[in-house]
Amino acid sequence: MNKSEYKNVFVFAEQREGKIQGVAIELLGKARNLADDLQEEVYAILLGGKDIESKAQTLISYGADKVIVASCEELENYTTESYTQAITQITHEFKPSIILFGATTIGRDLGPRLSARLTTGLTADCTRLEISEEKELLMTRPAFGGNLMATIVCSEHRPQMSTVRPGVMKAIEKDLNRKGEIINTTINFNKEKFRVRIKETVKEKSSMIDISEAKVLVSGGRGVGTEKGFKMLQELSTILDAEVAASRAMVDAGLVEHKRQVGQTGQTVRPDLYFAFGISGAIQHVAGMEESDFIIAVNKDRYAPIMQIADLGIVGDCKSIIPALIERLSNRIKD
Repeated sequence: MNKSEYKNVFVFAEQREGKIQGVAIELLGKARNLADDLQEEVYAILLGGKDIESKAQTLISYGADKVIVASCEELENYTTESYTQAITQITHEFKPSIILFGATTIGRDLGPRLSARLTTGLTADCTRLEISEEKELLMTRPAFGGNLMATIVCSEHRPQMSTVRPGVMKAIEKDLNRKGEIINTTINFNKEKFRVRIKETVKEKSSMIDISEAKVLVSGGRGVGTEKGFKMLQELSTILDAEVAASRAMVDAGLVEHKRQVGQTGQTVRPDLYFAFGISGAIQHVAGMEESDFIIAVNKDRYAPIMQIADLGIVGDCKSIIPALIERLSNRIKD
């Protein structure tokens, strides 16, 4: 392989029903930094139905220099084979050095399939991406249950590919005056390989916001620890217009569903305000919330690790402090 033929940083701009997903915007910000270090360009790959091209300018506003658009019926809804064929063809034509994917359900399905088809590596759930002195992509991710960080290099193959969880990278500010190029491409599908057809889409009805998008999170751990305790957290979250989250221990105990879990095996969050009630602050949990703008920790143990990263630490029993906080806030609202 002649690695010198491969240039530029590509981002898979995941969209659902025509809406660009937040992780794609975040990845464009990181891609912009990487491309500047390499003195190369940022490309976004935008796949979808006939109207998807209208979203290309949004990607340019968030850092893309060029947007490759493929719009057709086969790409209207995500299926593994159609999207894999599309990106494989785009990769062979444009020869990117780096491709970044969001570690979403779609990204985690698509990335490994592409990795196999392109005979290259894939580093999953990266928390840090950098360019080395040798112009290689350094992909850092937790290993051995989060007890150490491993930096992985794909030195022999191209493209270098990684997935990144939503909330890990920070988006750059939108610039509506930014100019870029939109490249329309036609995908030549081998439809004989299409084995899956979408017959119906059924959406789950939920009044709760995805915790990765919440501005305020009220999170509980072992110190909250009971169904009654989490009902109090729910009451508090209603007053604060927040969402309830939890540590892994509470998810494993069946008190909270997995999509509400914060941490390495759950979701990475970056809210404006994060309440940690009865959470000790194990490294696996901290990795998922340490980028929060302001952290308030409540724990009986003043030496708990969570206190080391908290902006405000309160030493006390959650079971006493949560009701008191609910009462104080409720009275303030009445006044």
